Amino acid sequence: MASPAVVEISRWQFAVTAVFHMSFPALTVGLSLFLAVMYTVYVRTGNPLYLQIFRFWKKIFAVGFGLGVVAGTVMTFEFGLNWGRYAHAVGPILGVTIGMEVITAFFLEAGFIGIMLYGDGRVRPRTMAFACWMIVFGTLLSTTWILSANSWMQDPVGFTEVNGQFRASDWWQVLFNPAFSYRYPHILLAVLISACWFIGGIAAWYLLKHRALPFARRTLSIALGVLAVLMPVQLYVGDSTAAFMGAHQPAKLEAFEGNWKTDNNGYNLLVVPNTDKGRNELQLGIPRLGAVIGKDLTGKANVPGLLQTPKADRPNMWSAFYGFRTMYFTALAMFAMAFAGVVLRLRGRLFTARRFHRLMVWMAPAGVIAISGGWITAETGRQPWVVYGLIRTSDAASHLSLGAAVTSLVGFVGVYALLLGLWIRYIVHTVRAGPELLVADVGPTVIPSEVKHA
Repeated sequence: MASPAVVEISRWQFAVTAVFHMSFPALTVGLSLFLAVMYTVYVRTGNPLYLQIFRFWKKIFAVGFGLGVVAGTVMTFEFGLNWGRYAHAVGPILGVTIGMEVITAFFLEAGFIGIMLYGDGRVRPRTMAFACWMIVFGTLLSTTWILSANSWMQDPVGFTEVNGQFRASDWWQVLFNPAFSYRYPHILLAVLISACWFIGGIAAWYLLKHRALPFARRTLSIALGVLAVLMPVQLYVGDSTAAFMGAHQPAKLEAFEGNWKTDNNGYNLLVVPNTDKGRNELQLGIPRLGAVIGKDLTGKANVPGLLQTPKADRPNMWSAFYGFRTMYFTALAMFAMAFAGVVLRLRGRLFTARRFHRLMVWMAPAGVIAISGGWITAETGRQPWVVYGLIRTSDAASHLSLGAAVTSLVGFVGVYALLLGLWIRYIVHTVRAGPELLVADVGPTVIPSEVKHA
């Protein structure tokens, strides 16, 4: 067994890598679909405004896509380097799943990404549109394989244990495990919503600056239109997912509710947990709301407490509680803004409400923040298990020296901070430069006023 210090440092390193990696798919999966739709509409209508939108967002997508692929590859190597005992145990299952991502999603993306990024004006428009949709299919395949693998770790089924290794006895159960059916639509909706907030926030910035107004209006309208549909669906799907995980991993539910004893029917807004003594030093909540959220409209039912779980099997309440609330409260804010967008659209003020536009700019990273909070809840709430109920995290780490683990962690944090900073700087530079001007040469579908102000 590796030393507790090495295990903790290895966990931090993987967490840094995972959060850095997830910030890119959180945007690029949705952006790929947005780009495919915009280019397809351009091909069908001939309106250069959609080509202008496509060319602008293609730049941001390209860099984020590349960084996301690199960061994801690093995570695969970490399984064998920092978590060798885990890799040995689950290799026959997760090795196959991740390998399928490579030979399906990565190969598909590699075959068409060049056409998508450099084929504009060089290949036929229909070929370009086909390449864009193949990239969408590739990103969805990648999301599917990764969520399948991670969901199996949350709810392992369909396997037999042979000589300390877990081998698939039913691949259908392994790939489409019960957790996957809840978590996949939740994550898929999350990445689409995240991209919409990012797109809408940048469009709102252009409206505030009175720049590229046709581009900004059309982009903001599309983003908020999609959000008006997806946000209510996501709240329902998210609630179903939380209920499922609470039933299959009760300690996770107990931790993110923030109670130790089962004597509280309220909803906690703030807790300061003392994990050693099994109590909260500070607790602030709304009475009866916890019971109501738990489907008891009388408000009398008590919310379960973490003391119901043996101490050795308890997750860290700090991370699960605040990770969940980061996700949940950000989702509520996004829902409120999407609803406000519907009201403004109906009142004809969607493109003139400057205070709303300022809030939209601040909400641009909201989707990424919510996704990060959700992953923190899912992964830390599963602890102390790396594969729930089968392999403890303390038994999964490689036998590394403390110096090697610390050096690796510091190196990863430094490199990733630099890359993230450069990517944000690139986005800022691209946004300030603005969408390129287009010549109205595609016939009667051109809107002169839009081209003039683009």
